[in-house]
Amino acid sequence: MNRLFAIAYGVIAYCFFLVTFTYAIAFVGDLLVPKTIDSGAAASLPEALLINTALLGLFAAQHSIMARPAFKRWWTRLVPQSVERATYVLFASALLALLLWQWRPIPATVWAANDPIAVTALEIVFWLGWALVLVSTFLINHFELFGLAQVVAFFRGRKPTRPVFRTPSLYRWVRHPLYLGFLLAFWAAPVMSAGHLLFAIATTGYILLGIFLEERDLIAEFGDQYRRYRATVGMLVPTPWRRASTRTSSTSASAMRDRSA
Repeated sequence: MNRLFAIAYGVIAYCFFLVTFTYAIAFVGDLLVPKTIDSGAAASLPEALLINTALLGLFAAQHSIMARPAFKRWWTRLVPQSVERATYVLFASALLALLLWQWRPIPATVWAANDPIAVTALEIVFWLGWALVLVSTFLINHFELFGLAQVVAFFRGRKPTRPVFRTPSLYRWVRHPLYLGFLLAFWAAPVMSAGHLLFAIATTGYILLGIFLEERDLIAEFGDQYRRYRATVGMLVPTPWRRASTRTSSTSASAMRDRSA
């Protein structure tokens, strides 16, 4: 029964994530859904700023706190390890749904692209960003990231495996292609309202903080292996010159050792 409950719980959490994530794409893109980033109940500017900032802060706090190893060690005393990740996904999806539901639009236009080519280019970047997010999750094991792999392993009686450091495909060029995708999607707006700008600025700040905390945890987990990776691969922008510089330095060091020998 525990195994059946775990896999049912994981599937429900994943389906809830899919629904909220899909709606979030339409929400940010101001597409055909009942409520978007620029539509919904009107509010005074102070009220909108207060509510939206609180919603963004709550969402960011949940992501940051529940993802930390120290919290996970405490949390798994209360929640079985097999459903820990699914529970994280469920909480994150619930807070995202709350944000989408309670967001207050601030419709004042900050900038607008009038040229059809510029509008098309921004729309392409918007969808490219979301595609990058999706592809990045599959490169690092989509189903493990969202808790399904763990409940399936528990259902089959398998023990969880230790994480292995890998840099597949896009991760050889930027350390965080998933976050890069979010940034592209959040900022590529043909019409940027004040509310959308608030959302983009706040989420960018959270992403940068999240990268700092995540990389600190990765260094603690993988040590020099991750430090070397960080030294040669750009955080959000490809930096091939750093890779070339590192290879040159390594070659020079090898030559010095050869001459010394």
